[in-house]
Amino acid sequence: MRLAAVDLGASSGRVMAGTVGPGRLELDEVHRFPNGPVRVTRGAGSTLHWDILGIYRETLAGLQAAGNVAGVGIDSWAVDYGLLDASGALLGNPVHYRDSRTDGVAEQVGMAIPPRELFDVTGLQQLPFNTLYQLVAEGGRLAAAETMLLIPDLLNHWLTGAVGAERTNASTTQLYDVRTQDWATGLAERAGIPPRLFPPLRDPGSVVGSLRREVAEDLALPEVPVIAVGSHDTASAVVAVPAEPGTQFAYISSGTWSLVGMELTRPELSEAARAANFTNEGGVDGTFRFLRNVMGLWVLTETLRTWAARGERVELARVLAEAADAPPLAAVVDLDAPAFLAPGDMPARIAAACRETGQRRPESRGEIVRCIVDSLALAYRRTVRQAAELTGRAVDAVHLVGGGVRNELLCQLTADACGVPVLAGPVEAAALGNVLVQARTLGEDLPDLAAMRALIRRTQPLRRYDPTGGDWAAAQARLETGALR
Repeated sequence: MRLAAVDLGASSGRVMAGTVGPGRLELDEVHRFPNGPVRVTRGAGSTLHWDILGIYRETLAGLQAAGNVAGVGIDSWAVDYGLLDASGALLGNPVHYRDSRTDGVAEQVGMAIPPRELFDVTGLQQLPFNTLYQLVAEGGRLAAAETMLLIPDLLNHWLTGAVGAERTNASTTQLYDVRTQDWATGLAERAGIPPRLFPPLRDPGSVVGSLRREVAEDLALPEVPVIAVGSHDTASAVVAVPAEPGTQFAYISSGTWSLVGMELTRPELSEAARAANFTNEGGVDGTFRFLRNVMGLWVLTETLRTWAARGERVELARVLAEAADAPPLAAVVDLDAPAFLAPGDMPARIAAACRETGQRRPESRGEIVRCIVDSLALAYRRTVRQAAELTGRAVDAVHLVGGGVRNELLCQLTADACGVPVLAGPVEAAALGNVLVQARTLGEDLPDLAAMRALIRRTQPLRRYDPTGGDWAAAQARLETGALR
């Protein structure tokens, strides 16, 4: 069975053709394109947007390149959305989650809905760009809107005409009741958001509809079904975590963002979990992704972009080799600090963070990259240990999936920092999870997550990294002590 997986990341998009059969799971990239924010200036201000029509155009190009497939599934980053009016017309390009329009909105909402109550209902981590805060920031524009569609649901709507919201992504909005698994309309109304915006919910693995006839004709494709996969890319990525049944594992989905946590059968809604800023997001087959967002490879990507903008020739492999030779744990920073959220000069921000914490700032490119990778591994360590403490579960191994698998230095440092083996792979976890859920819906013998993960283990290259040491506790203490200066 050949299937098309549209996997949209915050810095690039790809369309993969997956082939699934008994003992067989293959993935071929048929189309890749850059993705990122577009800044539009209006008067004295500006707004970061997604080029959603460009994303849709590239999605169609990828589906055409995939050719004759039995199904299509789309996953993407979370929280962002398009607003449709009563006629179904899009009310402007979706705003990028890194836009500053939500500055201060969480505090505003907190006046109407106490944070403890918000967490008790939604189980969600407090992030300034959650959909709840974005919708409040829309202001009067909501009056013209009839429906809100998250990014994969918007693209599915254009492909099929169907309107709905897939649950794993809906659960990231901070407008979804984690207990009833329905929209939290009461919270929405108290925040000033009209419940009419929320479309019907659908489960991962359900059929959204078939390609519209005109879309199929334009692409010279049959009117194949479009499947609602785990449409939050992390939900699809966790499907492809190749864990053995019964093992106590943590996972890291490492890309532009890193999602670090555990797979649970029920949400963890303790006050300690809220205070630690963990989140409970829906997963495939009724699971919950208990995790925290870590800034991820975004800071490294922006650092390379900053150097390239200055005319410096930068090759990732070379600077990682230089970083591997740099002194370990010479300087570490808190990558989750607000200073690292927006695009900009990351080397300058790292230098400022080191000054604020009383550390010598890294000078060479290798030292700067080593600081980033050490700091990211340290963030993984903190988060894995907190997840284990909050759930009362030991962690025997960490599964690292996604683009970070290619970064061998990061994988080894993560094993060193966490003190347990890191099992790295697969790289294209989100696309693989996307394909597996589609295949099951269309009749492949993959009855549960265990069966899907067994197929991943049999067919995908994986690599083990064992801990080699390092004084990570001292680095964490140095960072915490410096922050109190």
